[in-house]
Amino acid sequence: MTTHRWENHLYLGKWQTSDGPQSAVIAPATGEVIAQVQTATAADVERATHIAKDAQLSWATLPFDQKAEILRRAAGLIKERADDLNYWNIRECGSIGPKSDWELQATYEQAQMAAALPMQPCGQIFPSSMPGRRNYWKRIPIGTVGVIAPWNFPILLAMRSVFPALAMGNCVILKPAPDSAVCGGALMAEVLEAAGVPEGVFHVLPGGAEVGEALVRNPDVGMISFTGSTAVGEKIGETCGRMLKKCALELGGNNALVVLEDADLEAAASSAAWGAFLHQGQICMQAGRHVVHRSVAGKYMEKLAERASHLVTGDPWKQQVHLGPLINETQARRVEDIVNSSVAMGAKVVAGGERNGNFFEATVLSNVTPEMPAFGEEIFGPVAPITLFDSDEEAIALVNASAYGLAAAIHSASTERAQSIADRLRVGMVHINDQTVNNEFQVPFGGMGRSGTSGRFGGPANLDEFTTTQWVSVMEHGIQYPF
Repeated sequence: MTTHRWENHLYLGKWQTSDGPQSAVIAPATGEVIAQVQTATAADVERATHIAKDAQLSWATLPFDQKAEILRRAAGLIKERADDLNYWNIRECGSIGPKSDWELQATYEQAQMAAALPMQPCGQIFPSSMPGRRNYWKRIPIGTVGVIAPWNFPILLAMRSVFPALAMGNCVILKPAPDSAVCGGALMAEVLEAAGVPEGVFHVLPGGAEVGEALVRNPDVGMISFTGSTAVGEKIGETCGRMLKKCALELGGNNALVVLEDADLEAAASSAAWGAFLHQGQICMQAGRHVVHRSVAGKYMEKLAERASHLVTGDPWKQQVHLGPLINETQARRVEDIVNSSVAMGAKVVAGGERNGNFFEATVLSNVTPEMPAFGEEIFGPVAPITLFDSDEEAIALVNASAYGLAAAIHSASTERAQSIADRLRVGMVHINDQTVNNEFQVPFGGMGRSGTSGRFGGPANLDEFTTTQWVSVMEHGIQYPF
């Protein structure tokens, strides 16, 4: 193993030593220790916030074209370092090669999109009832933004907050997930350092809950952007609410793929397999509930089960596979428990259903009812539970029965009918004749209910998400008030 500087240094605006412990980087496919990473402490969070506070003003006042150039250089470096980034995404996170390639391209697009933000209009001019007064309402940086990122798409889901936050003049402290601290943290510190981000503007602090809590509670961190589980997000939202701190929460999902009786079943099954099994189902937008009209359920189930049975599971570093490992044994056991509990309640395994260590077969379940864990819980594994309906009203009720509200998909020969159903779904994103796992860098992304706080990432939404606003009124001469 090659020794890297991130094995014994943290990136606190530059590479520095820390008193925090080192943590083993474990390949989920084999259990092998493939590196060590330096982790942070609560004291390191305090250090980072002081450094960022000192650096933020000069970064915010840097001309927009210079910020944009740095972000464009970062985009170029992501492409140049693709082999290194993909290697760690595969080894550290269990990603298959095509998923790593897609994530890298999507991150590149995020950087290019963010580079265009600093040149956008930064405010508005409002009329005044006071003669001679000019009212300016403008966006200004928040200051320091804390980004807490997940392990499933560790590069993209970190940088979709980091890049626009930097573009809008903020300093950023990133806490990657412990399971993806290299590709989701250390390697991006190297990219942004090489791109020319000034010293003190960007920080990476790997670690567990202690580091995350210190970041959320620090009064010098003006905003938290969190992507992860609903349970953790609720706690972060509670803390930010008490501190009157801005937060963007992109949380879990239990997304429904609705198949109407007039759907193209071949296309629906293809969308279903992709939406349910991509990256082992470890995606917040996973098609976790398949809500299918009773009259076509048998054919749909056969087509989906056939696709599932052809998917190869294995170590993506050693062989070409469709499904790699789940991120760790805890998650693998959880998926197994959800399947077994649902089967005990009457569900039937049509395809897959077996776990081998951290590997789980692409699985299709039939006879799933709303009382079962496979319907009610976010599975985060390669499982497609099928639930039947007889009318559009029943389908809408089943989709809206979940407290989550991230994404949904509807398959029908009538786009008008599908759009009518979409209008009644309590979800942030609906895709007609497609699958649930969609992301375009220029389109605002986000959910409702337990899937988030209606914050949005992407395109023009970033202008508001990573700034606050200020009203400035100007009078050329002072005026006399009654007293």
